[in-house]
Amino acid sequence: MNYTISDIIGATQSVVLQQSNNEHIAHVIIDSRKLFFGHHTLFVCLYGPRRSGADFIEALYQDGVRNFMVDETFNLEMLKAFPAANFLQVKNTLHALQLLAAFHRNQYPYPVIGITGSNGKTIIKEWLYQLLHQDYQIIRSPKSYNSQIGVPLSILQMEASYNLGIFEAGISMQNEMSCLQKIIHPEIGILSHIGNAHQEGFNSIQQKIEEKLQLFSESKVLIYCSDDSLVKETVLAFKQKHPQLQLLDWGRNPDAYLSISSIVKGNNSTTIHCTHTNNAFQFDIPFIDDASIFNTLICCTTMLYLGYTLTKMSAAVQQLRSLEMRLELKQGVNQCTIINDSYSADWDSFLIALDFLALQIHHDKKTVILSDIAQTAMPATKLYKQIADALSVKKINRLIGIGPEICANAHLFAFIPQVEFHKSTSSFIDTIPVQAFYNETILVKGARIYQFEKILKLLEQKLHDTVLEVNLNAIRHNLKQYRQSLQKDVKLMAMVKAFSYGSGSYEIANLLQQEGVEYLAVAYTDEGVELRKAGVRLPIMVMNTTAADFDNIVTHQLEPELYSISIIHSFQQYLNNNQIATFPIHIKLDTGMHRLGFMNNEIETLCNFLKDNNAFRIQSVLSHLAASDAAIHDSFTLQQAKIFEEMCINIQHAVGYPFIKHLSNTSAIHRHPNLQYDMVRLGIGLYGVDVNMTLQNVTTLKTTIAQIKKLQASETVGYGRRGVLEKESIIATVRIGYADGYPRSLGNGRGKMLLNGALVPVIGSVCMDMTMIDITGVEANEGDEVIVFGEGLPITQLAEWADTISYEMLTNISQRVKRVYFEA
Repeated sequence: MNYTISDIIGATQSVVLQQSNNEHIAHVIIDSRKLFFGHHTLFVCLYGPRRSGADFIEALYQDGVRNFMVDETFNLEMLKAFPAANFLQVKNTLHALQLLAAFHRNQYPYPVIGITGSNGKTIIKEWLYQLLHQDYQIIRSPKSYNSQIGVPLSILQMEASYNLGIFEAGISMQNEMSCLQKIIHPEIGILSHIGNAHQEGFNSIQQKIEEKLQLFSESKVLIYCSDDSLVKETVLAFKQKHPQLQLLDWGRNPDAYLSISSIVKGNNSTTIHCTHTNNAFQFDIPFIDDASIFNTLICCTTMLYLGYTLTKMSAAVQQLRSLEMRLELKQGVNQCTIINDSYSADWDSFLIALDFLALQIHHDKKTVILSDIAQTAMPATKLYKQIADALSVKKINRLIGIGPEICANAHLFAFIPQVEFHKSTSSFIDTIPVQAFYNETILVKGARIYQFEKILKLLEQKLHDTVLEVNLNAIRHNLKQYRQSLQKDVKLMAMVKAFSYGSGSYEIANLLQQEGVEYLAVAYTDEGVELRKAGVRLPIMVMNTTAADFDNIVTHQLEPELYSISIIHSFQQYLNNNQIATFPIHIKLDTGMHRLGFMNNEIETLCNFLKDNNAFRIQSVLSHLAASDAAIHDSFTLQQAKIFEEMCINIQHAVGYPFIKHLSNTSAIHRHPNLQYDMVRLGIGLYGVDVNMTLQNVTTLKTTIAQIKKLQASETVGYGRRGVLEKESIIATVRIGYADGYPRSLGNGRGKMLLNGALVPVIGSVCMDMTMIDITGVEANEGDEVIVFGEGLPITQLAEWADTISYEMLTNISQRVKRVYFEA
C-alpha cells in the first residue's frame, strides 16, 4: 500500500490531533512486537479491557514510528512528548482499520475469492493456491488471519502486481459478517464444511449458516456442497434475496454442477466418479479422510468455474499434499531450538515466522535458514531488500540462504555477522556439519521444492516416538477467556510450577511474558532459576522456600513466599548479614486449607515482627482456597475469605503500606468473582481444564504403532497373561508405557486410545515402555499415529478412567517425552 496521511484521513474519517508532515504510509501494524519498518508505518492503537495500544507509543516512537491512530480516550497531554509524529483520532480504531482496509480493497478490480464456513477454510485457501499459482499471481490471507482484525490486515497486503485474491472470513457470533463482507467484497464465494465450531455464539446451526452467507451478499458466484439438506435449503433461501448470485454446487444430486456418482476409498487414495456438463469422468485424489475429500471437491468445483478442463483439474489435484499449517518449536541438536516452518515460503508467512523467532528468548543467537521466496509477484530485488531490512530489524545473527535467487542477492545481507549461501539444499547438507550449530534458535523456512525436511532431520534432536504437542495459541485463548472474567485492574499470576503442569518450562513462561501476565509462580527455587537463565524477566514468586534457597533467590531476583515464623526469621537474618534491605516477599496465610501458611493465632506475632522491619517489603499476602470448585463448600469458601480479609487488615495496619492481596485460584475466578481482590492465580485452567469455562485443548499426547499382530481366541497378551482374548483379534503395540507417564491402572480394558477416529481399548498390563491395544475392526498400519489424550479424547476422561485428576495426569508425563510447541 502507498497512501498519504491525507488519504488515510479521508478513508477513516479521522480528526487530526497533530500533523508534522503528509508522510506516505506503506505499512500498518497493531502489535508493537511486529514492527519491521519504522519509517512509513502507521500504528493503529487498539483498545481492550485490560491493555491499550497507546501504552506502546513511546517505545515505537523511539524505534522510528511517526504515525499513530488513537481513539477519543487518548490523553492529549501525551502529544508534547512526540513532536515529530502524526496523530489521527477516530471514535473506534478497529472500525477505522476496517474502513481503511475496505478503501484499499476497492482500489483493485481483480477477482477475489472469499471463503467462510466452520471447518477447512485455511486448507481450502492453501490448496487453491497450490492448484492455481502457476496461472495466477495470488495474494492470500496469511495462515488463518480471518477475524475482525485479521481480515483487514490481510486485505491491506493487496497490490496491483497480483491478479487474484483468496481470503478467509471467520465469525463466532451474529452481526459480524456484514463488516467482513465490506472489506473482502468477494466476487467468488466458497462455503466450506458447516459443523459445530463456534456454535456457542448462535441459537442454531441454521442461524450460523445464515450469518456466514452474508459474506456473499454481493458476490457473483457461490460454491458449496448441496448434500447437507439444511445447508442447501438455507443457501436456496439466501439466493431468493440475492438473485444476482449464481449457485455452483457439488454433491450426489444428478443436477449438481459437479455431480458425484460414487466415492471409492483405497489404501492411500480415493477415486471420484463424477459428471460435469454431461461429461462422465473419474479421477483420483491423494486422501482417504472425509474432510480432505470434501475440501478437495470444493477446490475442484472452483477450478471448473475458473475454466480449467476436467483433465487439467484432475492432474492438478493429484499433486495436493496435506499441509502442516503451523509453526513448530522443537528441541534441536547441540542445545539448539528449532522452529520448523518449512511447508511454504512467501512474504507474509516469512514475516510471521520471523516474529515468532524474535520472541524466543532462550538463546541469544538467532539463525535463519531461508530458501528462495518464489511465491510473490514482487520483483526479486525489492523482495530481497525487504527481507534484508526485516532481518536487520530483528537483529538476526546468522543467515543461511539456499536457492539461486537469494544467492544472486547475497550482497544485500552483508550486514549480518554470519552469512553463507548455497544454490541447493544438498549443497548445504554436504558442506555444513551439524556441529556448526550450537546453543542457538534456528528458524527453518523454505518452499516445499527445497525439501527442507532433510535439514530438519539433521538438526532436530531425535525424538522418542511419543511426543506431547502443546498448542501455544490455545494457551493464549484460554488466558483471554479468564482475563475477560476479571474485574477492572485485577492482576493475574500464572502458575508455571511443575514444568508448567507438564507442558514445558521457559516456552510457556516466555509466552505468558509476551501476553503481559503480571506475575509467575513456581513451586521451587530451581524452577525459578531456570526461567531466569532462559531470559524470563517477569516477577516470579517461589512457593516452597527453604533456607538453602536464599542465595539463589537473591542472586536471581526471585520473590519467596514465606509461610512460618521460623522461615521468615531465617530470611531476615540472611538479608541482614548480606546488608540487603526492602527485599520483596510474599506472606502466605492459612485460612482453612491447612497446608502451608500462618495461622490466625500467629498473626499478632507476625505483625510484631513485620512492624518497622526494613529487611524486606511485602509484595503480596495470599491464601489458598480448599474447595472453590464445589458449590457444596461455598459457605466454607466464604468463611476462608472472611478470615483472609481480617488477617490482611492486621498485617497492613502493622506495616503501614498497601500490598497485593490474592486468594482466588482457577475455579474461584469465575465462581467467586467477588473474591478476586487485587490479583488471581490461574493454574490448570490455563492448560485447558475447567468444566465451567469454554476452553481450548492445549496438550495432545501422541504415540505410534510399533507392531500389529493377529492373535487367536484364548491367547493372552502382556505380563501375567492378564489380557485374555475371547475371539480372534488384531493387537497393536504402541510406544508408550508407565515410564512415560501412562498409568498402569489403565491396563486390561480400563483405558482407551484414539486410533484413526475410533476408541480402542488397552489389553493386558501397561508395560514400562509399551502398551498393547485391541484394534480389531479398525483399519490401521504400523507407524500410524495414536492419540493418548487430546482433541477427541480429553485428559479429564483419561483421568476419570485412571481414578485420578487431570493435574496428576499432566504432571506425570515423563521428561523423556519430548515437547513440541506449535502455533496454528
